[in-house]
Order: sequence, then C-alpha cells, then structure tokens
Amino acid sequence: MFKTNTYFEDKVMSMAFKNEEGRATVGVMAGGTYTFDTTTVEYMTVVSGSMEVQLPGETEWKTYKPYETFIVNANVSFNVKVASDTCYKCIYK
Repeated sequence: MFKTNTYFEDKVMSMAFKNEEGRATVGVMAGGTYTFDTTTVEYMTVVSGSMEVQLPGETEWKTYKPYETFIVNANVSFNVKVASDTCYKCIYK
C-alpha cells in the first residue's frame, strides 16, 4: 500500500510505493533549501521543475532539469535548492 511522508513543515511531500524497480517515492518540493539524509543509495530523477544539488564533499551546486538523474550514496547528507514547485522520483537501492 502507499505511504505518505511530509517533511520541512509540509514543504516537501512524497508518496512511497514499491514496484519492479524496488522501493521508491514520488514527491514534490515547494521553493526552498533543504538538507536530506540517506540510509541507502538514492537515484533521484527530476520529473518537473528543477533542482540545484550540492552532493557530499562538493563545493559546487549542480542544476538538474526534467529527466536528469543524480545518485547519492548511503549514509550521507546532501543539499537541495528549488526556486519553485518541483516534482521528483527517488529509487532506493
């Protein structure tokens, strides 16, 4: 069954599910800056909008647009900035 998650005072919301790709979430972020922690490797794909991402150990921010994916290692923190509402899909490995 689906599970809904809310973070950062309801500015980030997602719905969790499982399919042939494995555990996943599809969610939306309101404009803002967020720090996320991982427990598994995450494959994040922007669906709509754009994200500026600062991966662990990086000083530069990189912008990801629709259909672009970035990978975050397990047990780290990473930063995300979105200027306006943005939709994403995350696959957990």
